[in-house]
Amino acid sequence: MIIGKGLIANLFTEVDSDEVVFFASGVSNSSETRKEEFFREQILVEETINNHPKKIFIYFSTCSIYDSSKYNSPYVLHKLHIEEVIKQNTSSYLILRVSNAVGVGGNPNLLMNYLSRQILNNQELTVHQHATRNLIDVEDVKNITLRYIESKDWNKIINVAYTDNFTILEIINAFEVNYNKIAQKNIQNKGEHYSIDVHELDYEFSLKSKKEYLTQLIENYYL
Repeated sequence: MIIGKGLIANLFTEVDSDEVVFFASGVSNSSETRKEEFFREQILVEETINNHPKKIFIYFSTCSIYDSSKYNSPYVLHKLHIEEVIKQNTSSYLILRVSNAVGVGGNPNLLMNYLSRQILNNQELTVHQHATRNLIDVEDVKNITLRYIESKDWNKIINVAYTDNFTILEIINAFEVNYNKIAQKNIQNKGEHYSIDVHELDYEFSLKSKKEYLTQLIENYYL
C-alpha cells in the first residue's frame, strides 16, 4: 500500500505489497509553517495506522533534524512528533530519515532541480560557500528500504544518506562541467555544515567516490 504520489512514493509502485504501508505523503517543504498542513499529515498517519494495524509502517522522515538552522522549525518539530506517533502506535515500523533525494521529477524547488534550472536559464545563484548538502540517489533510497523490510530489522530509525556531504559549490561545478556552461554565481561567505551519522546503515553504495557519485546523479537525471 502506497500513500503519496511524489518522488519517493513512485519508487515503490512495482513492489507494492499488501503487507507494507509506504507512507510518503504529507508535508515535504521544510519552510512550511501552516498548522493545517501539519495537522493534515498527522490525521492521515493516524487514520492509516488505525485502518492497517497489522502492516509494517514505513515512514519517510527527514535528515533536516540534524541541521542546527532548522532544528526548532515548525517542520522539524512536526516530523519528530509524527515519528513519535508512529513509534507509540504501531507494532512494526521503519522510520527512514532521508537526506536530499535526487531522481526524475519531484518538487521543482528541490535543490538539484532548482540549481539545474537556474544554470540552464542563466539566472544568478546566490551561493553560501560553506553550506553543504547530502545528496542520495532515489534508487539507493529504494534499495535501502527494501533491504530493511526483507531483513525484518524493524522498529528503528535509520538515517538514509550518502557517506559524504557536498558543498553547494561542488554541486554547481559538477553541473557546469556536465552542461559545459558557467553558472552566474554570487558567492557569499556564509553557510553551515551538518553531518549525518550513517555508520549503522547496512548498505554498500556502488560508488564510494563522492565526485563519481555526484557525476552519476547528474548524468542519470539531468542530461
